[in-house]
Amino acid sequence: MKKWNELAKARMKELGVTQEGLAERLGVTQGAVAHWISGRREPDLSTIGKVLETLGLPAMQMGAGTTPAIEANAELIGAMSAWDSSTPLGDDEVAIPLYKEVELAAGFGATEVIEVPGRLLRFAKSTLREAGVQAQYAVCATVKGRSMERLIMDGATIGIDTGSKAIEDGEIYAFDQGGMLRVKYLYRLPAGGVRVRSENDEEFPDETLTAEEFAQVRMLGWVFWWSTVRRRRGLSIAK
Repeated sequence: MKKWNELAKARMKELGVTQEGLAERLGVTQGAVAHWISGRREPDLSTIGKVLETLGLPAMQMGAGTTPAIEANAELIGAMSAWDSSTPLGDDEVAIPLYKEVELAAGFGATEVIEVPGRLLRFAKSTLREAGVQAQYAVCATVKGRSMERLIMDGATIGIDTGSKAIEDGEIYAFDQGGMLRVKYLYRLPAGGVRVRSENDEEFPDETLTAEEFAQVRMLGWVFWWSTVRRRRGLSIAK
């Protein structure tokens, strides 16, 4: 693809626009235009946009060696509203329970995955509807470790559909394996086995569970949502 200045030069010839004429329209000197069109000097993005606009060239015609057209990749939907446990639920909200890996009273590093009494997460009904999840089957949990980064970060909160436990290859599921809360991609294997895959597979290689081993796993459900609060480096967090 042609560079922007080559497109501009061809367009000037096509329209019969001189460097002096273009400079006058842009409110700059003829020397500046000469430098830009010849490629001896690269103007800033704003100036490139003005040149192309003046010549009737869309930014999408900019080719290799130039900066592509800027596109929006997010949409502002509204301001955040702070709340605490005493704030009543809104009409479009539900409160879903939190599951957590906790150490057993006996100690020795043994853990179990349980619903934490009194810990609830507010969730929009509209979000559940969009994911096809019924509110009575929605629970949440917190991810620990780096095995699912960069997709799901350490400390992320996830939403789990406990009504969807049948494995669809390549989907992410939460499950209780020997008292450990795990979040992984799952794939079915012949003879009832299951492949367990991490997003960060360079540091966490695939695991293979036999049918007998997978029978000991307690499936929590399909992971349909995740969110992470990022902490600014050097910021002191109040305890």
